[in-house]
Amino acid sequence: MSRLAATLGTVLILTTAACRSYQPVLVQAMGDKTTPGTIAGVLSAPGGEPLSGRNVYAVDVKSAQRYSAMTNVTGGFSIKVPPGEYRLQVDLQEGEHVVRDPGVVHINKSDLDANLKIVVGS
Repeated sequence: MSRLAATLGTVLILTTAACRSYQPVLVQAMGDKTTPGTIAGVLSAPGGEPLSGRNVYAVDVKSAQRYSAMTNVTGGFSIKVPPGEYRLQVDLQEGEHVVRDPGVVHINKSDLDANLKIVVGS
């Protein structure tokens, strides 16, 4: 019985400490790069046909760190990234070039930029 009382007492103390009034349980400092944002969009050909199975990369403009995803059957992709500025790159096949890209994408903490379009033509 004393073991149960000790366990319940510990749980009560931890719960009370985590639920302090007017203070968040989770605090994130300015510049915290642990909370990702998401870059999402569609990769297609000029006629609108989806390009599936292609690698899309989000490249951090400052650090050159690369994050990647593969397009699905509808050409859609979604890449989780820390806050920052990114350029998108695509693995191109021989003779292809990018016809349209979104330029520099600005992502803040927990941002979702979901309507990006990349068009690849030959």
